[in-house]
Amino acid sequence: MRRGADRSWLTGETMTKTELEHWRRRLLTLKKRLGADLTQLEEEALHPIGGESSGGLSDLPVHPADLGTENYEVEVELGLLEKEARILTEIDDALARIDQGTYGICENCHREISRERLEAVPYTRYCIQCAQKFQGQVSQ
Repeated sequence: MRRGADRSWLTGETMTKTELEHWRRRLLTLKKRLGADLTQLEEEALHPIGGESSGGLSDLPVHPADLGTENYEVEVELGLLEKEARILTEIDDALARIDQGTYGICENCHREISRERLEAVPYTRYCIQCAQKFQGQVSQ
């Protein structure tokens, strides 16, 4: 289905097989993109620090300030790796929910998840109300 084509799935009607295939394709596209991003982040985060082994011009020790900056960048990249790996797991779980016939149903309240929410976060498990409730519990 082309973007901008038939968008009847936005009206709150139960999803048809065609609509579920739309979401499956969307999730698979997102998974492919994130998989490529994950590979690139892994390469960047796991490269050696300092000296010739890291592509430097000499094997002289690196200045401690440079090491601190490098360590910070590696921590940020590892955090991104963790987040993207978590999202890939959520995408796999969403694909399984499509196969099980439970995609688009909130795992907490068992109501239908709005199409607008699925547009924003196609791998979501929760409707916006339950997600906000859980977010409030985490931040307290």
